[in-house]
Amino acid sequence: MASHNDLGTLGEQLAKQFLEKSAYEILDENWVHKKSEIDLIVYKDSKIIFVEVKTRKNNTFAEPEDFVNPNKQKQMALAAEEYIHLMNHQHGIRFDIISILFDNVGKPIIKHIEDAFWP
Repeated sequence: MASHNDLGTLGEQLAKQFLEKSAYEILDENWVHKKSEIDLIVYKDSKIIFVEVKTRKNNTFAEPEDFVNPNKQKQMALAAEEYIHLMNHQHGIRFDIISILFDNVGKPIIKHIEDAFWP
């Protein structure tokens, strides 16, 4: 299996493909504001959706989505606030998590958690 960084990059690519197949428009990838990064910023149904992608080889310690802790949520919210301001977005927003876990034969299991949190 890939190294930690390679695994994360693979997860983000899989998440992007998954979202595109689900009719989401990709606006930005790995968008950075100060010390915060948002993996994917997508658009659907007049909403901007900020997506955190968590990829793990297994769930021995916890499910991938369990690693989006309150600190990460706060960082995402601060970056999202700046993004909304820059884009002059006047409609809804949402924070989603895409959790990717690989089964015992290396096949990805993708779980999309819509409205996962509100910081």
